[in-house]
Amino acid sequence: MIIYAEVEIFLYECHSLKNKRSVLKRLQNRLTKDLNIAISELDFQDLWQRSKLGIVTISESSDIGEKIIQQACKIIDSFTELERTITHVEIR
Repeated sequence: MIIYAEVEIFLYECHSLKNKRSVLKRLQNRLTKDLNIAISELDFQDLWQRSKLGIVTISESSDIGEKIIQQACKIIDSFTELERTITHVEIR
């Protein structure tokens, strides 16, 4: 099963694209290291305080994949400098 999530986030403390990319890089490194998932910035690359991330995992069952995506959302929520606003999950 392929589980895909689009996550929009708002970055409160970012005042430059360089700062935004620094926060996103830390987030991406933590997610890929802890959960072994693929993650990429999909939209709003030119905005300082907004981003849309795509997260993908492949697993043998949808339950396991959904748990991994939920763990990824918990990690995103643990970053105090950002807020997860919209999350859309698809199972294929």
